[in-house]
Amino acid sequence: MTSVTRVHTRVSTTSLGHPWSAKADRLQSATGILLGCFLLLHMHFESSILLGKEVFYHVVQLLEGGMFSSTGHGFPIVTKMFSVLILLVVIVHAAVALRRFPAQLGQWRALRSHLGGIKHKDTHAWFWQLITGFILFFLVPVHLFTMILNPEIGPHLSAERVYHDNAWLLYALLLPAVVIHAMIGLYRVAVKWGLILNRSGLRKLAKVLIIYLLCLGAASLVSYIFIGSELSIPVQPFVPH
Repeated sequence: MTSVTRVHTRVSTTSLGHPWSAKADRLQSATGILLGCFLLLHMHFESSILLGKEVFYHVVQLLEGGMFSSTGHGFPIVTKMFSVLILLVVIVHAAVALRRFPAQLGQWRALRSHLGGIKHKDTHAWFWQLITGFILFFLVPVHLFTMILNPEIGPHLSAERVYHDNAWLLYALLLPAVVIHAMIGLYRVAVKWGLILNRSGLRKLAKVLIIYLLCLGAASLVSYIFIGSELSIPVQPFVPH
């Protein structure tokens, strides 16, 4: 004989999660992909300085819409508007990511204890993404506000910012943090949404990209420092031959 048990109180499902959590995950992944792809493009555009001042100058003019100018000179307002857009994307990305950030000392201790007891590579990768994300929370807005307030870019003007304004200190900290955070982030997005099933191969690719981008960024930064050290104050904008 089958007995039926009746429950007179409604079972609460709030503890099972909120619909916004899934939307936040998708939004975090989408903004992360956007920022990661932007970083890949941005670092390669910046590294054009390694090919010479004239190459970098023409790349900048192209990106700033120089083809629409009668003089061929780009519009710095394009850099300003794009910097504002990226800042908004960063704010959205940070806002949805903060919900997973340990907010109490006890949570940090539990996390450290958990990491010390396991050898799961993806968990350790997530921890480093957490640390670099915390660093970027302070460094990225400084960089973007600099570009918004002073959007002039060029071989001499950028070198002046790096060398004479001591921005190399900011970039020396920003470079490893943003590269590690972005590449681990793209790896985790690909795994999370099942875009690539070969985790081992994807981890190797992420490591190669991290080393490659760090070398590329460091070489570009050193190049700006050398150019800036040769400039006299006041710095004159670069004029191609």
